[in-house]
Amino acid sequence: MNKIKVIIADDHELFRNGLKELLIKHDDIEVVDMVGDGNQFINAIQSIPDVNIVLLDLTMPNMDGFEVLKTLKDYNTNIKPIIISMHNDGNYIAKSAKAGAYGYLLKNTDEDELIKVIRLVSQNKKYFSPNIAEKMINFMSEHKVSENILSNKEKEVLGLISEGLTTKEIAAKLFVSTRTIETHRANVLKKLEVKNTAELIKKATQINLI
Repeated sequence: MNKIKVIIADDHELFRNGLKELLIKHDDIEVVDMVGDGNQFINAIQSIPDVNIVLLDLTMPNMDGFEVLKTLKDYNTNIKPIIISMHNDGNYIAKSAKAGAYGYLLKNTDEDELIKVIRLVSQNKKYFSPNIAEKMINFMSEHKVSENILSNKEKEVLGLISEGLTTKEIAAKLFVSTRTIETHRANVLKKLEVKNTAELIKKATQINLI
């Protein structure tokens, strides 16, 4: 029997150890490594062949889970990521799914569901529980998540606004008139359906535009 080779990537040692104890009770699953951040994970997969799955936390030091997802895409590996996170808001779920996660579990998930998802994902299937899928769909519906929601110039202006620059400072930096920057700012406010800079920064952060 070919075992499902799993790496656990989480910065909490107690959680890693507890997860391992759950998994090793199952004959078809092998925990081949445990790491505390994304950099350690990327180093680990260089030396461990045929890893099938990574159980991946999103909030880790050095390289977080989202960066790991991007790196795995760039590497074009066969490793399938399953997110295990304490974040249950649609923003994190939608962003993870878009970045290539095969599943999304909360840290209070029971053992039966965890094992079921690992086995399904090892068969190249994706799994998002009805509750998780509903949160993701609701978020995407409400926020109209899209990388193209703003033009490149609007994204640039938004980034400078988020750094605290004034309209005059942004205009000088981009070598355009203040009126041009005011137009871009007004368009960004309208597209994100907010009324002022504080709401703009909050909304842009929520939908990962900054």
